[in-house]
Amino acid sequence: MAGITETATQVPETEGIRLRGNMGVGELAMSVLAFASPLATVAGTMPVLMMYSGKTTPGIYIIMTVMLLIFSVGFVKMSRSIENPGGFYSFVTAGLGKPAGLGGAFLAFVGYLFIGFFAPPFFAVTLQGFVTKTLHGPEISWYWYALAIIAVTTLLAYCRIDLSAKVLTVAMILEVVIVLVFDVVSFSTSGDRVAHGIGFSMPWLGDAGLGLALLFAIGNFFGFEATVIFRDEVKNPDRTIPRATYLAVVGIGVFYVVAAWGYVAFLGADRAQRAAQTDTVGLFNNSAGQLVGTVFADVISVLLITSVLASMLSVQNIAARYSFSLAKDGVLPKLLGRVHKRHRSPYISALTVGIVWAVATIVFTVLRVSPDDLYAIASGSGTFNVLLLMFVVCLAVLVYFLRRRRTNPETLWNTVVAPAISMVFLGAVTYLAIRNYPELIGGSMLLTVIFMAFTFALFIGGVLYAFYLRKKRPEIYAKLGRERV
Repeated sequence: MAGITETATQVPETEGIRLRGNMGVGELAMSVLAFASPLATVAGTMPVLMMYSGKTTPGIYIIMTVMLLIFSVGFVKMSRSIENPGGFYSFVTAGLGKPAGLGGAFLAFVGYLFIGFFAPPFFAVTLQGFVTKTLHGPEISWYWYALAIIAVTTLLAYCRIDLSAKVLTVAMILEVVIVLVFDVVSFSTSGDRVAHGIGFSMPWLGDAGLGLALLFAIGNFFGFEATVIFRDEVKNPDRTIPRATYLAVVGIGVFYVVAAWGYVAFLGADRAQRAAQTDTVGLFNNSAGQLVGTVFADVISVLLITSVLASMLSVQNIAARYSFSLAKDGVLPKLLGRVHKRHRSPYISALTVGIVWAVATIVFTVLRVSPDDLYAIASGSGTFNVLLLMFVVCLAVLVYFLRRRRTNPETLWNTVVAPAISMVFLGAVTYLAIRNYPELIGGSMLLTVIFMAFTFALFIGGVLYAFYLRKKRPEIYAKLGRERV
């Protein structure tokens, strides 16, 4: 009898617990910066972008920063109007209705699962090379490294968000310092390369490779949605979220512009593109080694490993909160909506994301899929999911405020002009993503058809499932979008 009474009192107590945290502007912004993985971007993605854009790479980051600042105007305005912690899920629901909102939530959840799954194989390959080549250590199969990093990030995601925020903040400070040292030395030693030019150029619409360059660049900015995903876990969300959003976008943008310019200053404007094409993988490490020394290059290798870990942790926290939100709304199993009594974290959802990644690692290992192929496909397909969702969000924000103007007119720039500009820009980049999808995932036409069909099926499936809920389970339908009913 005592056991029954104890169980009866525990269930409502657990159900009533909400997510809690104490993140400020700096910690929230650092969580976003961790998602962008600045060192991994500068060392890995930026040389790929330079293959297509050369000396215009800094200009491309300037354009991307300005456009995403414009996107942030409507995003921030929406965050103040929609106080639900569902992120893009809540925004799309408010603007386009519950069916579209659920379709957007499916896009987001699976997209972040895919983006996060790029990290275990990439981490494994990077650490494996460091252990065997630099430390002359034993040859360990990549999947053991992959499973190890999944275990570490899952443990951190299981705990209170403040712990993750502190880990991410330390990792980001170290990464930023390393890249800044590279930038300073690049500019200070570029005098003998003046003949080759140390200035950058702005891109033109007719530039070859501009489409792919824009496509790779926008993926470097993903993650600032986290500012609204963590709404229940920050101090004073109405003040913290807008400040962290603008700080993250501007900080990431300026950081990438200067880093790309540092490349151009060191390599020479007329030689940057050819250098990136010749030594894409080792461009940053080799350049840093020439500028500062081999010890500095070894430090970069270590911090690149921690950068991937930080990025993966940031993605896992976001994916877990999407799973949590969908479970709270009754779409996913109720178990995933549990909150840890002490940590106030979505611990079951965090564990589930880690288990999914671990199972996927084991399955692809058994199928003998190369880790190099795996992280390219995971990152590319996940990027397309989130990019498509951001376009839908722009449309949702525009519709939401146009509808409100009849009764509650607000500033035209914040509610109409900025969202409309963002929608046009992201629509163009989405078109480029569809057109260049094979290059995005580094795969064949067959894989392109499979993954693209799967992406659109996710959104359509969410819409159809919402219609089913409206007819068969109206009590669940009423809660979609983290509505409080």
